[in-house]
Amino acid sequence: MGLPVDITARDPRVVIITDEPGWHGRELKRAFAAHGHPGEYVSSLACHLDLSGALPRIVIPAFDLLPSGVFVRGIPGGTLEQVILRLDILHALREMGVRVYNDARAIERTVDKAMTSFLLKRAGLPTPETWISESPTQARAVVIAQTGRGRRLIAKPLFGSQGIGVRLIESPADLADGEGLNGVYYLQEFMEKIGSEWCDLRVFVIGGQAVAGMYRRNTRHWLTNRAQGGDCAPLPLDGELRRLAVAAARAVDIDYAGVDLMPLRGGGYTVTEVNSIPAWQGLQSVSPVDLAARLADHFFARIAADAPLQALP
Repeated sequence: MGLPVDITARDPRVVIITDEPGWHGRELKRAFAAHGHPGEYVSSLACHLDLSGALPRIVIPAFDLLPSGVFVRGIPGGTLEQVILRLDILHALREMGVRVYNDARAIERTVDKAMTSFLLKRAGLPTPETWISESPTQARAVVIAQTGRGRRLIAKPLFGSQGIGVRLIESPADLADGEGLNGVYYLQEFMEKIGSEWCDLRVFVIGGQAVAGMYRRNTRHWLTNRAQGGDCAPLPLDGELRRLAVAAARAVDIDYAGVDLMPLRGGGYTVTEVNSIPAWQGLQSVSPVDLAARLADHFFARIAADAPLQALP
């Protein structure tokens, strides 16, 4: 058995793990202050483990006690060892009784597109046909077979966001250099546009509820991410969209998520990705829901379920 953990000896402040606070950090600080618990920006690079004493210590700058909670807003890239250590710190915080939102396991499941796709498929959710392999020969065989049926594919970096590094595959030659794929071929069926535009959908799920949604449209390019020039528009959430988005979040066991879906030509939707550290500035611009406030409500409800908190006087 491990050593007992005192979950009452907590700093009333909460940590916002981020290296670039920006708009999202300011929104979270505002929402956390409304609950009486100031948010403090902390870089995961500045934290470390000290295992030299009788008890393990997680060292967080400016915190003598462990924080009341940790909200993960960003984990920077690095070497495999660096990224693992940053996630180890999140794992350790959870082991010490600190509510981490989203926790390291959820981040690991969703930052890795292969595992996300596996979990969505295992849950029986509609998701694009996908093939993942380290073998260039296997990848080439998939491309030959699928393009021979008149289908196009996309190749995505296993770890990536905002459409960076995604490429359209129309022939085996498009995979020849493997650039940007880091030795792993994540190939997925390409969803052709419906009408005059490419479109995907983002549904924000918090605590098992679909709270807001938006269209992302692009008439000029098949990448619809806001960072790639896509336009945002309000999305009314019908029953099927809500069901699929909530089921996708449940499949990866996550507190909150940006679930990406695409409409199908014959009706219905397919789930493409689940994002564990989603941006919501674009969504907030088209939604009347105060998303930071909803996140704070659920975050502090989760903390309170672990142990009662006392706000600062």
